Amino acid sequence: MSTSKISHSSFDEIKTNLLSGLTVALAMVPEAIAFALIAHVSPLTGLYAAVIVSFITSAFGGRPGMISGATGALAVVMVALVVQHGVQYLFATIVLMGLLQILFAVFKLGKFIRMVPYPVMLGFVNGLAIVIFLAQFGHFKTTNPDGSVTWLSGQPLYLMVGLIVVTIAIIYLLPKLTKAIPSTLAAIITVTLGVIYFGLDTKTVGDLGSIAGGLPSFHIPEVPWNLETLYIILPYALILAAVGLIETLLTLNLIDEMTDTRGRPNRESMAQGAANVITAFFGGMGGCAMIGQSMININNGALKRLSGIATSLFLLSFILFASKWIEMIPLAALIGVMFVVAEKTFEWGTLKLFGKVPRQDVFVGLLVGGVTIIADLAIAVIAGVIVSALVFAWEHAKHITVQIETDLNGRKVYTLNGTLFFASIANFQALFNITDDPQHVVIDFKNARVVDHSALMAIDSLATKYRAAGKQLHLKHLSKDCQELLENAKALIEVNLLEDPKYKVSDDKLA
Repeated sequence: MSTSKISHSSFDEIKTNLLSGLTVALAMVPEAIAFALIAHVSPLTGLYAAVIVSFITSAFGGRPGMISGATGALAVVMVALVVQHGVQYLFATIVLMGLLQILFAVFKLGKFIRMVPYPVMLGFVNGLAIVIFLAQFGHFKTTNPDGSVTWLSGQPLYLMVGLIVVTIAIIYLLPKLTKAIPSTLAAIITVTLGVIYFGLDTKTVGDLGSIAGGLPSFHIPEVPWNLETLYIILPYALILAAVGLIETLLTLNLIDEMTDTRGRPNRESMAQGAANVITAFFGGMGGCAMIGQSMININNGALKRLSGIATSLFLLSFILFASKWIEMIPLAALIGVMFVVAEKTFEWGTLKLFGKVPRQDVFVGLLVGGVTIIADLAIAVIAGVIVSALVFAWEHAKHITVQIETDLNGRKVYTLNGTLFFASIANFQALFNITDDPQHVVIDFKNARVVDHSALMAIDSLATKYRAAGKQLHLKHLSKDCQELLENAKALIEVNLLEDPKYKVSDDKLA
């Protein structure tokens, strides 16, 4: 490949990432302001968080192309703390939140996000797409002089809807003509210039609050550094750390699938924690991955660290130099962008899965999506994982079967197939007919696996029942762990060092 071709390719990549960073920065402004207001802090508190968290995670994180900043999932948790104790306690909480996330990375726990089942991922993605979509309707409300809030109506409503339609049309149609500039950026610029040129009276970013300010300054949270403060902030810090990590690592997983690449969860967790600690000392409200802005970036083809760094620097320049112009951007243009993000984020193929995949998978996906909408992401994902685990245990419990035959010595042989654990014990016990069995009975575990202490207790209990019936039970092909842990049935084991399995069983007595 010639040097000119390499240079041209590098230039295109840099241009793509810079323009995408500008687009994402414009889309982040109203989000950061809105989330700051939700948390009862100043707009600059949200914007400073977006600047610092985006820069650090983009420069040092484990998922290039992913955008982080102040999010609604964190803001709703912060409200009660800020209302009851003030913003300084919030900053102290964000410091502790960041330290907890760093510990998460130090112990390399990020790998466990890979255990989240696919139906949970689908529910997460679809739930957040709906949340992004519904969140935009808050901009269709207006505050009256008497303080009451009402929905837009009449000409203001028609104008806003019209501008949203124009924005969406540009985003979808422009790529058919040219890809020289991201269609989202072109839509924002076009609609903004149209509103200014024609003097249209519509809601703008400035209606949410001023974004003008200076460089964030360092300050230590003004709280008593004692156990009483720790008692106040620890519960909030734990929840914020969990919510932030779950949303970040699931977004990382999603981008991995979309780009067929592999992010580094532990590195991302470390960067996320460090970013939150630092932003708290510079007056920011903390943050995590933003799926909406990340989708804008990825759909623009911006997969490098430069895009997130550019986003941060553009945001900072808006605050320092361009607040007057940014505040003139119509909210309708940004609402249109987020509507498109919601549409592209939603996994429409999910609708085709009804009747084609197990009903329990459909249920888990709907559960996670629903809880994401009505509660929050962390609860939704935890609930989805728990339900998936219970469904797996229930289904796996059904798969313990037995083959019955008589050996050369006239003994009745039960050859087990499947996994014996707490959920399959009832099915295991139902396989035996103690009353009608002959004097000598053999249970062969060659094709089975004994997993936990509940299974051992079930074997012991069965041995006791056969002994009470005056019959002799023989156990074959049990692992050494099982042989050591059985109590009543230990004397019944037939040991064969060459054939007995070597797996371990999960039990407290081995700890």
